[in-house]
Amino acid sequence: MDTAFPPPGFVPVPSAIEGIEVFQPAPPDEEQLEETVDFKCPQCGATTAYSVASGGLTCAHCGYFEAPNKPLVGQNAQELEFTVQSLERSAQGWGEVRLDLACQNCGAQTSIPVDNISDTCPFCGSNRVVHHQAAQDILRPWCLIPFKIEAEQCNRIAAAWLTNSWMVPASLKNRAGIHSFYGIYLPFWTFDALTKADWKAEVGHIVTERYFENGEWKTRVVTEWRWESGHAEETFDDLIIRGTDRIGSRLLTEISNFNLTELAPYEPKYLAGLGAKAYDIPLEKSWEMARGEMRERTRQACVQQASTSQVRNFSMKLDFDDEQWRYILLPVYLTSYIHQDQKYQVVVNGQNGIISGQQPADWNKIWLVIGLLLTPGLLLGLIGLITIPVAGAGIGIGAFGFVLLVLGLVLSAVIYQKAQALDDL
Repeated sequence: MDTAFPPPGFVPVPSAIEGIEVFQPAPPDEEQLEETVDFKCPQCGATTAYSVASGGLTCAHCGYFEAPNKPLVGQNAQELEFTVQSLERSAQGWGEVRLDLACQNCGAQTSIPVDNISDTCPFCGSNRVVHHQAAQDILRPWCLIPFKIEAEQCNRIAAAWLTNSWMVPASLKNRAGIHSFYGIYLPFWTFDALTKADWKAEVGHIVTERYFENGEWKTRVVTEWRWESGHAEETFDDLIIRGTDRIGSRLLTEISNFNLTELAPYEPKYLAGLGAKAYDIPLEKSWEMARGEMRERTRQACVQQASTSQVRNFSMKLDFDDEQWRYILLPVYLTSYIHQDQKYQVVVNGQNGIISGQQPADWNKIWLVIGLLLTPGLLLGLIGLITIPVAGAGIGIGAFGFVLLVLGLVLSAVIYQKAQALDDL
């Protein structure tokens, strides 16, 4: 009688009952952590790097080229359910020998090739960095979008971006551009789910009613509140949630329109010669963020079902079904520049070249423009007040000045908000 415990081929799993041990069949060998590999040219032995132009590994010494083994899979890439087993059976590590560049200034950790000993943090530009071997106990990405934009293109994109607003200092426009763009794969999570909501609310209807007052019938308009209810379902496919907080959420949002049909199965070869960032926002927290966005979209769908736009005492019972997730890497270029001793961050979408970044606002110029917008209305208003006794001519002048002043205030508010947005990024 076989008394081996646990039985061969079984592994322990967490038990919900204290004192009870639970085991399950061990995952197949092929799903265990793969060995790490180095990327050396098979012809000359030199280190190879991923080439954006050719889409594969390229040796700069002898010209050897090797394309990735797997074709694009797009949004058909495998997704995982929210189960303990799916996490336990997920591969771990980068799949190649890499180093972690740990920044002592901002705390960011960046995975870099072993032969690319960078001394600058790509997130904050600090030189206070320490190198150590990259850990292999993190989840391995399921897929990624390869870089399609080259670093040289980013310089031209940035040069045009620096001159796209009159609100920035003139000294920025005189710059030849921003250089030293660093190509890095940033972590993102994608989530699928079906939300089902039953809602109830009081909905306001404008009605006209008659009432008797002072011996006569009159009419008035009132809001009549009626209870309404309904059911809404929303399908979410590949909702993208950032996996790192090292870059401002607004910057990432402005460049996050990636085309997920170009997803490719993860291969370490894509990372050759490039940086990569492991997630520091874990799956559980990212899923909470995704659920919050799904909940709000579903709430809006429920409110839109109401017979009018006036809604109060809204309540909603929400269920999530068919929840799935993926861990992916997306291509981004990072750089920073200094203006008046202040550092500003710039990011470029490595797939389509869309740029976003921090730009200083020239408040001297902005206040001057606001003053010019408000001056005509104030002057005409003042003239109108002075000339009112003269045959009433001042009334028309004052009214025209008031209109100009209102327009000036509206335009000034728009300009101020845009300038404030530059500083707040």
